[in-house]
Amino acid sequence: MEAISLPSTNPSFSVRILSSSSFSFRQRFAVSSSPFNPWRSRPRLRARPARSAVAVQKSEHDVVVVGAGIVGLAVARQLLLSSDLSVAVVDAAVPCSGATGAGQGYIWTVHKTPGSETWDLTLRSKQLWEELAESIKNQGRDPAEALGWKKTGSLLVGRTLEESLALEERVRLLNQAGLRAEYLSASSLKLEEPALEIGKEGGAAFVPDDCQIDASQTVSFIEEGNKQFTCQGRYVEFYNDPALSLLRSEHGQTVEGVQTSKNNLYAKRAVVIAAGAWSGPLMKSLLIQPNILPDVPVKPRKGYLLVLENFKKIQLNHGVMEAGYTDHQTATLSNGSFTSEADENDQNISSISMTATLDVRGNLLVGSSRQFIGFNKEMDESIVQRIWDRAGEYFPALKSHNIKEDKNIRIGHRPYMPDGKPVIGPVPALQNLFLATGHEGSGLSMALGTAEMVADMILGNSETIDRTPYSVQGRFS
Repeated sequence: MEAISLPSTNPSFSVRILSSSSFSFRQRFAVSSSPFNPWRSRPRLRARPARSAVAVQKSEHDVVVVGAGIVGLAVARQLLLSSDLSVAVVDAAVPCSGATGAGQGYIWTVHKTPGSETWDLTLRSKQLWEELAESIKNQGRDPAEALGWKKTGSLLVGRTLEESLALEERVRLLNQAGLRAEYLSASSLKLEEPALEIGKEGGAAFVPDDCQIDASQTVSFIEEGNKQFTCQGRYVEFYNDPALSLLRSEHGQTVEGVQTSKNNLYAKRAVVIAAGAWSGPLMKSLLIQPNILPDVPVKPRKGYLLVLENFKKIQLNHGVMEAGYTDHQTATLSNGSFTSEADENDQNISSISMTATLDVRGNLLVGSSRQFIGFNKEMDESIVQRIWDRAGEYFPALKSHNIKEDKNIRIGHRPYMPDGKPVIGPVPALQNLFLATGHEGSGLSMALGTAEMVADMILGNSETIDRTPYSVQGRFS
């Protein structure tokens, strides 16, 4: 995971690039003029690490988690709270420096489809987030300060008659599934969001109980909680320490730990790969014989998020998303297959859809874009302008604001799966190895449900929700 802040010629303009490996996401670096190399800034992951004059430190743990994004840290948290196991978290960079840090933070159901294969995980995760916020409140703390928690409700908006009819049907399905949802006509929507313009034929699906969090605040809270177990010898972190290979048994069928650039981390119970978009390349790099594993086709899907600090030009009362977002979210590569990184760059496919939220600090967050362009982390001004122009179609007051001033840009690589489902569960060919990746843009919202599922698998607990849709077994050729 990585985060790079790039200075611009405009002193009020900065760019945060969040992909998957480097140093602290607060650090700043100059833009390089050399040709782009997606592995240049990331320590190379080798099947056989080179010998080093520096002595490798050895330590033993019950579980080793590779990846310190929201999913990896949540898995560690769940194991610490629900068992007496010890957990080590290892990452090539630091927490919140990958796709997590570029997330908009919505814990929404309005854009999800009842009865779909990810529906139960969506609902379970939302329930766990709500329970966490309530427990923080019961401890005398403010969930807004701890998590950036806001219960603003969400609006999925359409501008055409066809979209409005589809939104009415969505509301019917959401109500049928037991959620509070309401269809708002254009005139009713104007009362909720005066700054929003959708035309006379438009409408919206409104889910008042949807919530949002702030990624960096939430990660800090979870990590702070995990560290409470350090004094018991149950939790340790190894950051800026990339994984190089899996430690395997003599016969090679059992994973016994992870070798990093500095450490041999032995795991008595499990190794969990939760490295987001890097999970696919990482799995291949960690194994001397990668052909023994099914090809898990998690791919990076680059996205931009615009952050306007303490923005006052519009009042936003709810989280807002255009109806077309759901189509863009499920779009796949044009040929339906996964090719080499060079081929991906040739296919530079992008889509833009409007999302807008206001965080607890009063910052306006505007998205979003989706590109299949490998691990490219360079900022494209045309994408930024397209996102802003799209937002201006819905919020006309934004058109008068010069987007080149007073904003930050977050860029991350979502872990995309072609079938739209995350990969959660044991790897069939290797005992004690688990995957938790492929959530695309839903890593923050699904993190707690995913963590519960992984922990239950490791501990041998019965399932809370059906795990079958997320299984590695039999899913990939």
